Amino acid sequence: MAEKLAYLWPEVTLFLATCAVMVIGLSPSAAVRRLCPLISGLSLAAAGIFAIGTTPTLADGAEGLMPGMLPYAKAIIAAVGILIVMLLAGTVDRGEEEELAAGVRKFDPLRLTSGEFYAFFLFSLTGLMLTASADSLIWLFLALELTSLPTYVMVTISTARSRAKEAGVKYFFLGALGAAIFLYGFALIYGGTGSVHLGEIHHQITLQMAGDGLNGITLAGLLISILGIGFKIAAVPMHYYTADVYQGAATPVTAMLAFVPKTAGFLALILLCSAIGWHYGETGHALPDTIRLLLWVMAVLTMTLGNVLAILQTSMKRMLAYSSIAHSGYMLVGIIAGPGATFTESGISAVLFYLLTYGVMSTGAFAVIASLERTHAERTQTGELAYDEADSIEAIRGLARAKPLLGWSMVICALSMLGFPLTVGFFGKLPLFTSGIAAGELPLVIVLGINSAIAAFYYLRLVSYPLFDEAGDEAGGFITTPMRTRPAVAAIGAVGVLAMTVFAGPLMGLAHDAVQPKLHDSDAPIADEAMPTEEAEPVAAK
Repeated sequence: MAEKLAYLWPEVTLFLATCAVMVIGLSPSAAVRRLCPLISGLSLAAAGIFAIGTTPTLADGAEGLMPGMLPYAKAIIAAVGILIVMLLAGTVDRGEEEELAAGVRKFDPLRLTSGEFYAFFLFSLTGLMLTASADSLIWLFLALELTSLPTYVMVTISTARSRAKEAGVKYFFLGALGAAIFLYGFALIYGGTGSVHLGEIHHQITLQMAGDGLNGITLAGLLISILGIGFKIAAVPMHYYTADVYQGAATPVTAMLAFVPKTAGFLALILLCSAIGWHYGETGHALPDTIRLLLWVMAVLTMTLGNVLAILQTSMKRMLAYSSIAHSGYMLVGIIAGPGATFTESGISAVLFYLLTYGVMSTGAFAVIASLERTHAERTQTGELAYDEADSIEAIRGLARAKPLLGWSMVICALSMLGFPLTVGFFGKLPLFTSGIAAGELPLVIVLGINSAIAAFYYLRLVSYPLFDEAGDEAGGFITTPMRTRPAVAAIGAVGVLAMTVFAGPLMGLAHDAVQPKLHDSDAPIADEAMPTEEAEPVAAK
């Protein structure tokens, strides 16, 4: 275990920061309590630096199938996490802090939740980084749950309104169902292969595939596990909670939900599918037929249902929720395509790059929504002050004229999520097409293209409303929030979209390098058709 610390310093850093913010959040000094988001952001920056500086190999104790994925995945988690922590400012305790400053209320640590809120945020990102580090089913399960459990509480306490409590309860119970499903699948995988270590599971599955095929227990475990992990990425049929939870939570927390659980789910799918292996044939390479068929159906239904239902929405948060479902369907195409010799042929590289681009552009879009709020706060039935954020799409009519920074940020981020040419969203989606074609998945690529066209209908509303329409009564009721970091995140998201467009090539190269198997110096590359021996170190098929 000691050797694993060489690549777990990012997680250790976040854990230490978590302990710090839990204590600081209880301080009677408002100036000290305001350090919670700053410490969280600095710890994420430090974790990102530690991640970039460590590239573990199998010899260093990284027993997983894709140890090179660790630095890339953790670096993008830290980068997007910094944007999210800036966006979270003022989400909880805002009314309490205002009343404390005005002398209306005396300090009571039991009424303040900012310390716990930022601690849960850091716990969730720690779990997300641990997911990338997983080399066994036990580690993977615990990491996924550490990622998810804090988000249930964050949703519930994100606003003082009852809809947040309702969303939190719904999210918790459906999350427990999803966890039970993939944990049962993990148990069956252990029963069918005799091991919980991903490397050994890969070896046993290769032996089974070389014989009579996957045994029934292993196959059932893999199918059930994929279905359960589908909850994390909001894929059909595990998507039902998404729109209600996204709308019920405060917008900054919604932005977190759009990136953190989805990234955890796709990292888990990449590791699980790497243990299965993509086997080459006459028409390209693919997962075993039954598993490929499950992912194929999930991809088609997820992207289609997400885009069609997004068209029907007038709530921006529900629209972006169904959009998030559709984006999961797009990325499933990359999972089905598998790895490849070049970036344009590698679906796994495309998924890792797409997670980065989606994290930046979706956070920027949610930051615009979070930056618009009603001109005054209202008291809930419990007597707490609550601020209403924009939700109806009518709120952004004429936004580019009234508030150019927010309006143009929404336009740029929406065009990128559409995949408009010469945006980073286009360069993120293009490898999904090329890798699908290289893998011989032409029908799936056609469905992907049709859904990209369907998505234009509602994304162009997010472009035309702020850019070409006049502000109506609904838009006139909103002002820019005094939380200055929120408009800053919107601007950073838009600038990030433009900057990543310029540097798309190098970023794609880093994503491709991240999924190349790391061998011992004495190891020779193992051919795709070769079956590993008992002594050989199992590696992911290229």
